[in-house]
Amino acid sequence: MESLGSESRTSCRIGDRSTSDVVVRLRTEEGRDDWMYCHSHILIEKCEYFAYKLSDRCPTCQIIDSRYCVDLHCQESDFNYHVNVLRLLYDVIDGSVDELWHGVKNALGILRVAFELGCPKIVTACVNYLEAVPWEEAEEEEILKIIPQMGSQVEPILARLQPVNPPSIRRIFLSSIHFATSCASPLMNDIKSSAQEQLDYMLTEDDDSPMLIADDEIKSEVKDCVNRLFSRFNNLIEAMLCEPVESFSEEGKLPLFQSILSDLSWACQILNKMEIMRDFVCSWTETSDKIVKFVEQENATAEITKAKLKAIEVAAKVLEAIGYGTVILPPAKRLQMVKIWLPFAQATKPLADSLTTNDEDTTPAFRVDGELWQSLESTFVSIILALPSGEQAEILTEWLTNQHIQYPDLTEAFEVWCYRTKVARRRLSSLGLSNDTIIKE
Repeated sequence: MESLGSESRTSCRIGDRSTSDVVVRLRTEEGRDDWMYCHSHILIEKCEYFAYKLSDRCPTCQIIDSRYCVDLHCQESDFNYHVNVLRLLYDVIDGSVDELWHGVKNALGILRVAFELGCPKIVTACVNYLEAVPWEEAEEEEILKIIPQMGSQVEPILARLQPVNPPSIRRIFLSSIHFATSCASPLMNDIKSSAQEQLDYMLTEDDDSPMLIADDEIKSEVKDCVNRLFSRFNNLIEAMLCEPVESFSEEGKLPLFQSILSDLSWACQILNKMEIMRDFVCSWTETSDKIVKFVEQENATAEITKAKLKAIEVAAKVLEAIGYGTVILPPAKRLQMVKIWLPFAQATKPLADSLTTNDEDTTPAFRVDGELWQSLESTFVSIILALPSGEQAEILTEWLTNQHIQYPDLTEAFEVWCYRTKVARRRLSSLGLSNDTIIKE
C-alpha cells in the first residue's frame, strides 16, 4: 500500500492542535463526545466520508464553521475502532506494520468501520492481515457474518473457506483411504485415527450433504483397500494360532491384532455408508471361527480381553448387516454366524460387566458401549427368527440350558417360535398345502 508523502508524515500528527485545521467529533448515543484534532488534507485524501463532508457537495458545508468540525456518530462498542481508523489514516500502511492490528477481532472491527467510511487503503491492509493470520472458531463465525456483505475487495479473506472442486476432494479421499487402511507405524496411530475420522465425516450426511458421492470407481478402490486390510488380518491370525500366547506381546503381534480390529471396526462404518458391505461380511463370516478360536485361548491376558471386546464390536456390525438384510447370506451361513458368535457373546458379556464393576477407572479399551450390547441382542433375535424353525429350536434349546441365559435375552424369539410352531399346520393347511408338504419335526 502507498505511504503518505514525506511532508505529511513529518509535519502532521493526529491530535496536534497547533497544525490541525479540522475537528472530528466522535459521538455516541450514550452521550460520549470526543474531539479529535485532525488535518483536512489527510482526511480528504484517505477517506471518502470526510472527502464528502469537507467538500462543497455536502449541504452542511455552507454553514459557518462546518468545514472545521465534522460529526461522526457511532455505537459505543465501535468507538475504539473509529479512533483506530482515524489514527491509521496518519500511519504508513504498507504491510510492514502488522502490529497495528492487535489481533483478528480488532482488525475485523477496523475493517468494518473503514469499509463504512470508505478508507480503501485501510481496507486493503486489513484484508491482507486477515487473509494471512489464523482464526479462532468464534472469529471465523464473525468473519462469515461480516465479510460477505462487503463485496469483491474483501473476497481474499474468504479464500480458505471456499468449496473445493470435486476432483480435489476425490484425490484427498483416495489418498486418505489408502493411508487409513495401511499398516502404518504405531507412532502414526493418532494421524491414522484422524484420517479415519475425516473419511467418515466426508461421507456423513448431516445438516450438509456428504462431501463425496461415491461412484463405482471410488467404491472399487475402497473395497480393494479394505480387502488388503482384511488379508493382513487373516494372515496374522493364522500365524498367531501356530505360536504360543506368551510370544505375542514380545513380538508385537497382539497390539497389531488389536490395531487391525480397530481398523476393521471403522471400515464397517465406511462400507455401510457406501453400501458395499457384502465382501467384508463374507470375509468375516469365513474367518469367524479362527478369530474366536484365537481370543478364547486358555492363557487369557488383559491384552486378550481387549481383543475380545474389540472383536465383539466388529462382529456386532457384521451381524447387524446380516440380521437386517443389508447383506443376504444363505441359511447355512447365517446359522454358522449365530453358532459362533452367540456363545462368544454370552461368555464375553459377563467379563465386560465385571471389568466395569470392579474398576471405575477401566480404560476405554476395556469398555463396550451398553447400546452395542442391546443392539447385538436385537440382531441375534432377528437372525434367529429368519432361520428355519428346526434350527431355531436347536438354538433356543442351547440358550435355555446355558448358564449365561440372561444375555442375550432371546425371550422374544422363543415366544415367536412357540406361536409359529403351534399354528404351523393350521396356517399352512389353509394355504392348500397337503400334510406331506408340511415339515414334521
